[in-house]
Amino acid sequence: MAVKVRPLHDRIIVERIEEGEQQVGGIIIPDTAKEKPQQGKVIAAGNGKIKDDGTVTPLDVKAGDTVLFGKYSGQEIKLEGDEFLIMREDEILGVIESD
Repeated sequence: MAVKVRPLHDRIIVERIEEGEQQVGGIIIPDTAKEKPQQGKVIAAGNGKIKDDGTVTPLDVKAGDTVLFGKYSGQEIKLEGDEFLIMREDEILGVIESD
């Protein structure tokens, strides 16, 4: 998927990664009662944070990284019919490293 939006400065665009169907004690929980996933894939990242002296600090995350974020992090946006989150890099709790 090609996103045609470039986030500015220290912002990133994240696509939520849907988890498998949730079951509690054999009962299937409907989609309306499920919690939103708190991990996602970085689709696009800005150039970095601009400090007071004008220098740019590059971001620690890049497109393709899988990240963890808080339940209420970011702002939901819709691009070409798909839902994404746009958030600042400091709202990310961690990057999931693959072996």
